[in-house]
Amino acid sequence: GLNCATLAPGRFEEELFGVETGADPATQPRRAGVLERAHGGTLLLDEVGDMPMETQGKIVRALQDQGFVRVGGAARVQVDVRVIATTSKDLQAEIAAGRFREDFYYRLAVVPLRIPP
Repeated sequence: GLNCATLAPGRFEEELFGVETGADPATQPRRAGVLERAHGGTLLLDEVGDMPMETQGKIVRALQDQGFVRVGGAARVQVDVRVIATTSKDLQAEIAAGRFREDFYYRLAVVPLRIPP
């Protein structure tokens, strides 16, 4: 799983998509992200309402295309992942305020469960 509330904004893409091997593999080895590690299984995005807008767009494309490119890479990584997302925010209000992508909401809200606080 990935806790979106505690992750630094600059780290989202590395954690989701992984990092390709750098010029010196000893200092920057290839690292798989949570999407790649969840291949064939389920990925929990906890507090998804805290995910940056730019990252939301990239994960929408990755879910639609069932694939992505690691940060710093060029090769496409294919994945088959079920996503469960949680949030304590009102995502409809976040969409109206321009802080959450509507296309991402509809990609995630296939079977919404509302649990009282």
